[in-house]
Amino acid sequence: MTSSVGPGAVSPPDRRRWTWEHPVGPRWLLLGDVDLEGSWADDVPLALCAEIEGLFVDLPPRPRERFTLVGCTPAGALAGFLDRLPAEALGTEHAWLGDVFVTASPPPYWWGQDLGDVVVLAQRPNATMPGTVDIDLSGFARVHDRTEAVIRPGQVTEFVLQGPDGEPYGTCRDVTGVFRDQAAPTVTQVRLLGCRPESPLLTKLDALGQSTKAGLRRRRISAEVYAIAADGSASQVIGAMLSGTVDASEPSRIGAGLLDVTVRSDMGEPMPTGILAILEHWHTGRPAERNLWAGYGRELRHHWAGVALAHRAVAPDRPAGVTYDLDGRFVTDIEGFYCAIGEAINGPGGYFGWNLDALNDCLSGTFGAQTPFRLVWHDSAVAHEHLVASYDRHLLGPATTLEYLLNMLAEHQVDIDLR
Repeated sequence: MTSSVGPGAVSPPDRRRWTWEHPVGPRWLLLGDVDLEGSWADDVPLALCAEIEGLFVDLPPRPRERFTLVGCTPAGALAGFLDRLPAEALGTEHAWLGDVFVTASPPPYWWGQDLGDVVVLAQRPNATMPGTVDIDLSGFARVHDRTEAVIRPGQVTEFVLQGPDGEPYGTCRDVTGVFRDQAAPTVTQVRLLGCRPESPLLTKLDALGQSTKAGLRRRRISAEVYAIAADGSASQVIGAMLSGTVDASEPSRIGAGLLDVTVRSDMGEPMPTGILAILEHWHTGRPAERNLWAGYGRELRHHWAGVALAHRAVAPDRPAGVTYDLDGRFVTDIEGFYCAIGEAINGPGGYFGWNLDALNDCLSGTFGAQTPFRLVWHDSAVAHEHLVASYDRHLLGPATTLEYLLNMLAEHQVDIDLR
């Protein structure tokens, strides 16, 4: 490879050109955390790869979970809801409760667990605690991914239930279905195909066959994944990580001197395969056409904005008072709004936030536009129809409304012209 990639290299990866002598150019760069002669170092090049199997995989939708509030004494809105709930409504949309926050009275301290998109399935008197009920629910524990553990707190004799904005929902003696161990990875192995290892990875490959604890530790790998464009530049694939134990290595058919390396993965969920198509739009430079994101669903629109963030060009803000045109034809969800305002401010493939906190940061400057500015929102009727007060089952929480976005923009001195 033509770039300086040894442990002493200090140039950021996105300022180098990553190439090699093989006809098939490298597509992926792994930057990891390694122990170099007793000194911990991060962002150390581990390898270039032509392909990676197992990092991008489409999983089936996450199944709904079942919980039971055991020995529950409902209060407030929850008590009223259960009193009014007819038996025939149980398990239907008419028994939809929304979000429930499960916490505990101190001691001990426990931050609690959110349950989202909750539906009441059944309620019945508790068999051993007179005056209390057991309530069966379905919904989702709000976790980073479906494999994440939820640890039961110790010494808790009573759980506290809360609704939106901390509204008291009562108490219960126990909660089942919420607490769980870390689940097995959804993808058990990742294969680095056509891999050109650097010295830190070669050290791990030298430890293959060592099954002692020390040997397994030497074979551990933890790396962030970068996509390499046609010109050899690299950009981080935000959220793409490789973590596990190097298990095998063999010569690769992709090119002489390259290896196929198998890693036993301990990561949670892979990223969706649609990200690969999104990355192709940046492979030969920034996209030249607007609204290429419009055909994607909500999850991939979110990743589109993430790829735009990773490819963001650092340049001075345009001066205050500039007028920007937002194409609102495809703003059917909050992710579409982030994609659309990114392109309104910074052109095709542009970034201007991918969540509310990030949007607030962008409006504060250094992301392409200086406030005050004028935003002409074309076809705003689409957002009027879709960005309405409701429950967002994709994000498990209250939906972000058009009214909220307009107020947020106005607070940052953005003059909005809805058309």
